[in-house]
Amino acid sequence: MAASSRAQVLDLYRAMLRESKHFSAYNYRTYAVRRIRDAFRENKNVKDPVEIQALVNKAKRDLEIIRRQVRWFDDVLSFIKSCKL
Repeated sequence: MAASSRAQVLDLYRAMLRESKHFSAYNYRTYAVRRIRDAFRENKNVKDPVEIQALVNKAKRDLEIIRRQVRWFDDVLSFIKSCKL
């Protein structure tokens, strides 16, 4: 893997872990961290540049999904707290 690809992958890995730690709920947070680690370990031996780029693109999409889910989850919790059920 080229140095720039390696740096890009590590940046994505760190960003995904950092973002997933913003989940308020312990179960969501631990699941996200575990799933990210497992996925990156599973693909750590990939050498094909085309496949690496496809995995990087998928990780970028997944990072955006995590960001949306964190925001949504926080909005739902805020709404529930404001309703004082």
